[in-house]
Amino acid sequence: MRLRGPQSETVVLCVNGGTSRIVPGTWSATIEWLVDRLAPEFPSTGFAEVRYRVKSWKRVYDCISDGQAALAAMPWARRVVMLGFSMGGAVSLGCAGDARIHDIVALAPWIPEELELPDLSGDRITIIHGSIDGIPGIPGVRASHSRRGADRLRAAGAHVDYELIRGAVHGTAVRPRGSLVRLPRSQAWLSAVDGALTSAGLPRGA
Repeated sequence: MRLRGPQSETVVLCVNGGTSRIVPGTWSATIEWLVDRLAPEFPSTGFAEVRYRVKSWKRVYDCISDGQAALAAMPWARRVVMLGFSMGGAVSLGCAGDARIHDIVALAPWIPEELELPDLSGDRITIIHGSIDGIPGIPGVRASHSRRGADRLRAAGAHVDYELIRGAVHGTAVRPRGSLVRLPRSQAWLSAVDGALTSAGLPRGA
């Protein structure tokens, strides 16, 4: 885990996606691109990014354990907002039993049917998805998947907001040769996440 900003009582815990292959964890290009821009806007909030030991959909419960370990490593945090990209949506929900978590921002989330959901009564979940994510020829997670997931989350007691970004693919950035390369509609993603964190009550400015 790496922390951007102060060891404050409020932390945004950021969790990455995964692959079908069982490979070592990496830092998320999408999360890193967002945190680079969000952290200066919310300077009194800490942003913690998790790098899984292994990042794979086939080991999602190990990734949830890594998220829980990150939570345990932040005893100073009294409130945690989860920011999960792709498989990170499932990881965020797997961590949501922590009493400090009442807000989840899920970006193009993968929410498998077999994932057991905690009691989400009163929790606020914002789902943001690209409209052309996962269509034929474009890798990712289809928006129809997260819409079905949103129905499950509502049934578990959560208040769910859903935002579709027209023309957006899976995430905000990739790292093909070591440097971040922006994906289409990245600024729209940034604006949506910024709005979700503001709606969650995170203070802006100094």
